[in-house]
Amino acid sequence: MSEDPKSKFNAPHKGRGAVSNPGSRYSLVTREPFDDGWSREEAIEKLLTTVTAEKARSIIARNDSPDVPFEQSINTYRGCEHGCIYCYARPSHAYLDLSPGLDFESRLFTKPNAADLLRKELAKASYVCKPIALGANTDPYQPIEREHRLTHAVLEVLWECAHPVTITTKSALIERDLGLLAAMAEKNLAQVQISLTTLDRGLARRLEPRAAAPERRLLTIRKLSQAGIPVTVLIAPVIPFLTDAELEDLLEQAAGAGARHAQYIMLRLPLELKDLVTDWLQVHYPLKREHVLNRLTELHGGQLYRATFTERQSGTGLYAELMRQRFRLAVKRQGLNTSVPPLDTAQFQPPRPKGPQQMSLF
Repeated sequence: MSEDPKSKFNAPHKGRGAVSNPGSRYSLVTREPFDDGWSREEAIEKLLTTVTAEKARSIIARNDSPDVPFEQSINTYRGCEHGCIYCYARPSHAYLDLSPGLDFESRLFTKPNAADLLRKELAKASYVCKPIALGANTDPYQPIEREHRLTHAVLEVLWECAHPVTITTKSALIERDLGLLAAMAEKNLAQVQISLTTLDRGLARRLEPRAAAPERRLLTIRKLSQAGIPVTVLIAPVIPFLTDAELEDLLEQAAGAGARHAQYIMLRLPLELKDLVTDWLQVHYPLKREHVLNRLTELHGGQLYRATFTERQSGTGLYAELMRQRFRLAVKRQGLNTSVPPLDTAQFQPPRPKGPQQMSLF
């Protein structure tokens, strides 16, 4: 039996999620694998991460999607080194004329002026305070945050202004800002979502190769909860035939660690993500590939993905209803989704101008 030449180009890079690097939907050229007879003798070249600074013109993004629980968000980085194969943000790299595949997790961009821009936007007389979400697109505590500290700088501005914030992450690096977040939470200004996908270390290593291990995320939930910070566990994505059987166990472990709320989102495959995940399944779980794709097609009315508001995150049909019932019963059993007051916007104070200022008499 002859070997499919494409398989040689889909050999996984160590520490990377995507197994391919296709052109974006805007690309004027396409790439086709070609076997010249030498590829099987060559080692896979190590894929290094590059970081490029860009000067952003604005920092607060706004949306009016009916199934998104926030209106304002900030992304301090483009691309994400965690390398989660399922990340719905991957197609956004196409706007940079880069691949949503390996480029997304290895060619990263920072916004060094994020905190300064935020200060300017919050100081506008027209600004209306509403909670700001960090981590809506890429993880605000991905590995490069250790050096660049852009998320920390943004949090300092929000704390100075008593501005409410929600954070979504799967990184233990958030513990670095535990004191700041605890102070904000004490004034009902901060809530955190920790994303948890699987308890299987081997599966996690392939799904999200540079993210914190499952047990490390549970420890992060515990530390945040013990510091008085309300934590929601986000079971996402739920992947048919790979992670869906773990739903109850994930909720039990998260509740035991101190999570107070829970949500789940089914795997979504918009735009280039469809081919990226299909390639990943072929390399890592070839016998389950068609089962996964067929179940997703069932969830979306005969299509692999349907971007209908209120349905895109959970799907429709018998399997979708089964997942909703399982989630509802497990949440009730674990005592999750207890009442938590909405974040307080009344305390907001516009930032003080930077630089030498006349001292207050009081």
